[in-house]
Amino acid sequence: MERDLRTTALYGEIATLFNTFRQPGTGQISDAAEVNASPDGTRAVFAGAIMDKLEGLPATRICLTTLATGDTRVLTFGPNTDRLPRFSPDGRRIAFLSDRHASGDFQLYLLNPETGAVQSTPRVDGWVEYLHWSPDGQRILLGVAGHGADIAGGQGAISSKRTAEPLPAWVPAVDTGDESFQWRRAWIHELADVSVRPIGPAACNIWESAWCGNSSVAAIVSAGPGEGLWYSARLKIIDIETGNGREIFTPKDQLGWPSASPSGACVAIVEAVCSDRWFVAGDLKLLDVVSGTARAIDTNRVDVTHTEWRSEHQLVLVGHRRFQTVIGVCDARVGTFTELWASDELTTPGLFASASGFGETGDCVLVGEGFKCAPQIAVIESGRYRTVKSFDLGYGHATQAIRDIERLTWKAPDGLDIEGWLLTPKGEGPHPTVMAIHGGPVGHWRPRWLARGTMYALVLIQRGYAVFLPNPRGSAGYGQEFARAVVGDMGGADTYDYLSGLDHLVAMGVADPDRLGVTGVSYGGFMSYWLITQDQRFAAAVPVAPVSNHVTQHLISNIPHFVALFLDDTYHNSTGKYFDRSPVMHAKKVTTPTLSICGALDRCTPPQEAVQFHNALLEHGVSSVLVTYPEEGHGIRKLPAAIDYTARLVQWFEAHLP
Repeated sequence: MERDLRTTALYGEIATLFNTFRQPGTGQISDAAEVNASPDGTRAVFAGAIMDKLEGLPATRICLTTLATGDTRVLTFGPNTDRLPRFSPDGRRIAFLSDRHASGDFQLYLLNPETGAVQSTPRVDGWVEYLHWSPDGQRILLGVAGHGADIAGGQGAISSKRTAEPLPAWVPAVDTGDESFQWRRAWIHELADVSVRPIGPAACNIWESAWCGNSSVAAIVSAGPGEGLWYSARLKIIDIETGNGREIFTPKDQLGWPSASPSGACVAIVEAVCSDRWFVAGDLKLLDVVSGTARAIDTNRVDVTHTEWRSEHQLVLVGHRRFQTVIGVCDARVGTFTELWASDELTTPGLFASASGFGETGDCVLVGEGFKCAPQIAVIESGRYRTVKSFDLGYGHATQAIRDIERLTWKAPDGLDIEGWLLTPKGEGPHPTVMAIHGGPVGHWRPRWLARGTMYALVLIQRGYAVFLPNPRGSAGYGQEFARAVVGDMGGADTYDYLSGLDHLVAMGVADPDRLGVTGVSYGGFMSYWLITQDQRFAAAVPVAPVSNHVTQHLISNIPHFVALFLDDTYHNSTGKYFDRSPVMHAKKVTTPTLSICGALDRCTPPQEAVQFHNALLEHGVSSVLVTYPEEGHGIRKLPAAIDYTARLVQWFEAHLP
């Protein structure tokens, strides 16, 4: 495989697709995220992607859409990235984050949506990850990570930029395991006197927080800043004046998406088995702040991924149930859940689904998208979905290559029902088929816009391949019992969920048994390695950001607790799963040509994981190529690296399962 593919026809074809969908240099909005509705439900603000050229991550600008007409205008112009806009409770101001003054150093800015005037605020000691207006609109809560703290796995898993003056190149790196810059804190911006200050105990790492009334916050905390400590974090109520904290909930699993009623009397939290921070999809709990009493709410089998209070007793919920993205409301007084809208054709961007409510009935605004639908601003009113503004710049035409989108169910060898998506090309089968494995394992394939992160799937379909997207045991959207089935058994029964799915496709006459490929990112990379050590049916494999050795993954990555959790073992056990479930220990069984892809900056699944397996395959005479992107972390995200990655993946499958 050549190092430079830029002059090849395949690279040019894929670059043309990226140009078509992104329209760099035209000023057009090509993608949307982080939508927020105005309190009166007439407008929505969002982070709109506008690219000058196909380089780096798509820069976003704060954009505003009138929901009655779809009229959309850009409110900010950078430089760098403006994101996470949020209306004030009175709708007169918009708070947002920007790194316009220094790349990567996100700080708080305030915007007048009528005049477009932007006001900077005092800088905090670190970079801001999220913000929340207080119920009375007098303060803004900021989640602040220290410069140099790790970014979550789902966002790239690299170390954030240090702002100190650069040292001479010869100065060594020093790691004591207790660097102060790793800590995350909550800060308060006071609008009255334009000041900022940190809150909470010094020895309290705040992963995520939300207002609990106007004088306290509900915070997911741990005693230290290491990513592994997030897996055992608790929920505390912290007084913003005294800084005193009171623990009110210790979970069995992991926590995410805290929100509280305006008075602060009740906190909503989601508890779930989780793979990574921000990857939370599970059971809704309502906590009485005074007594600490927790109520589990029956959400009709929906794994909740977003909570938002619309009044003292009503909160909007968003989540996943099997193939569907679901939106509903919970009445906290009686603990009932009322479903308002569900779709197995449309979802939202992000790690999991979210929306922004207005009013008290569950009406909301969202960014809708699907396998055949480019991102669009949409509203759900009285349970009906209405498109407001589409950002389709040619995607719909390109997806005409997809003949069918099928929802499949099959039986695993132990009788468990497993589901997945099948996207087939035009023409009769059997087709060469690539199975793509999602990250996690507590991830979820849903009808996402393929031009964001999975462009390879669209290119493969255009070139005659079927693409198979299974949701094996461990996946989100099927309840906690289903998710927990992979805990302590990663690489066990889930192995046969995939293989039985391929058997099902072959029996249907869809997949050609002699032309099967496998790819996946993170857990999907691990499983791509693992499957080719356990079964010789695969003609080609492309693991991305993989794990090959659980011992080194535990000791080198920034999430060692993940390995211990999903193997339920310890690396001190020389006959245990750390060894037996490590693909590199079984490399001598592999016959599959393998292209391993990794990012040099990846803290979550370090590049050494791919290096080990690549070298092991070469020792055993197996065709193996290792591609390392020097500026990438967990997954290949930046342009033009994403074009190159897509071209290499497609090239590999075309060479080995034409």
